[in-house]
Amino acid sequence: MEGLTTARRDFGPHKVVPVKVHQHKPFVPSEENMDLLTTYKQDYNSYAVCRADPIKPRDNKYPCGDKMECLPTYKADYLPWNQPRRELLRPEHKYRPASTRFDSRTTHQDDYPIKGLVNTVSCKPPPVPKLCNIPLEDLTNYKMSYVAHPVEKRFVYEAEKFRPCEIPFDSLTTHKESYRGLMGEPARSLKPPARPPGLGTPFSNTTEFRDKYQAWPTPQVFSKAPITYVPPEEKMDLLTTVQAHYTYPKGAPAQSCRPVLPIKKSSRFESSTTTKDDYKQWASMRTELVKPTPQLNLPTEPLDCLTTTRAHYVPHPPSNTKSCKPPWSGPRGNIPVEGQTTYTISFTPKEMGRCPASYPEPPGYTFQEVDPFGHRMYRPVSQAGSRQSSRLSVGDSGNPNQRELSVSV
Repeated sequence: MEGLTTARRDFGPHKVVPVKVHQHKPFVPSEENMDLLTTYKQDYNSYAVCRADPIKPRDNKYPCGDKMECLPTYKADYLPWNQPRRELLRPEHKYRPASTRFDSRTTHQDDYPIKGLVNTVSCKPPPVPKLCNIPLEDLTNYKMSYVAHPVEKRFVYEAEKFRPCEIPFDSLTTHKESYRGLMGEPARSLKPPARPPGLGTPFSNTTEFRDKYQAWPTPQVFSKAPITYVPPEEKMDLLTTVQAHYTYPKGAPAQSCRPVLPIKKSSRFESSTTTKDDYKQWASMRTELVKPTPQLNLPTEPLDCLTTTRAHYVPHPPSNTKSCKPPWSGPRGNIPVEGQTTYTISFTPKEMGRCPASYPEPPGYTFQEVDPFGHRMYRPVSQAGSRQSSRLSVGDSGNPNQRELSVSV
C-alpha cells in the first residue's frame, strides 16, 4: 500500500518566512488648542436671576364679622322620621333586696363546723402466722440446664501514635503577612464651599471636568491589511484514500431476499397487511399453575386441644427454699447514740401548745365583732375594756405581748 495521502500530495511544504513587525510612527502632538465647547455651553442662554412671587394669597388683616350661614348636605337630605319610640323588650325587674342584715357566712362555714381531734383507725391488716414452715426449693430449670461458657477476650484496637510535624509552625497569618500598617492620607472632603446668599453673580460656565481634564495623547490606530488569497493552480482531487485504493470492480448492490408479494387486482378492498400474512397466530394451550407438592399430612381426627404444658407437666409438691436473711439477734436495748452533733447540743425542747384558732370559742378570749373583711375579732378577758389592741396571727398565740386575736371565717 502506498503511504501517500491526499494531504501529502496536494498540500506541499512552503517556505516559512519570519513575521515582520510593523513599526509605529512616532506620535506628534497637535499644535492647535482644544475648544472645550459643549452643547450646554452653546445652547444655554443665561438669564437674570430674580426672586419668584409667592402663589399663596396674603392674609387679610380685617376679617369679615358677619356670621356664616351654612347648611351641610347631611342635614338637608337626611331628616329624622316622626315615629314613636319603641319600648325595650327586657324582662321586668322583680328583684327586691332583703331587709334583714347580711350575716356574711359562707356555705363552707355552715356545712363544715369545727370539730375536735378524731382518732383514726389503722387499715393495716393484722399479722397472720405462716401456714407452711417448709422452706421453698430454689432449684429452677435455668440453674439445672445453664452451661457457663468461657468468655472470649475482647479485641482492643491499638490507637496509632501521634506523630508531630517536623516543620516548625511559623505562626503567620494572611493578615500578619500582608498587612503593613502604613499611614494613609486623611480623606479630603469633595463638598463644594457654601455659597453665601445674596450674591447676584451670573452662573459660572466652568465645571470640574473642564478645570481638571487633561487631553491625553491619542496614538494612531494601526490596522493591518489582510493578505490576499491566492488560489492554487492545480485542480484539487476530491478522492479519499478509501475511494482511491479500496475498489471492488465486481461489486453490485445487495438484492433483497424477500419474495415479491403478488399484487391482487380486484374490486374488493384487500385488508391483508404484512403483519397478518407473516405473523400467524399460534395454537397455544393454557399452562397450568405449578403448585408445590404438599409434604405435610393433615390429620383427619379432630383436635384434642391439649397443650404441651398440659401433656408433659408433672405437678410437684411445694418445697421451701432456704432463706438467706441473717437471723434476728433479738431486741436491742436502749443504748444511747454515741457522738455529739450541733443539733443535740443546741436544741432546746419547747412545749407544743394548741393554736387558739382551732377552738370554736378560744379560751381566754371574748368575741367582739366581725370586721368588713369577714374576720372575727376576739379580745382577751383581762383587757376587754381597753380599746388599744393589735391583731394577733393564728401562729403567734404564745406571744404574751399580742393582745388581740383575728380569726378568718
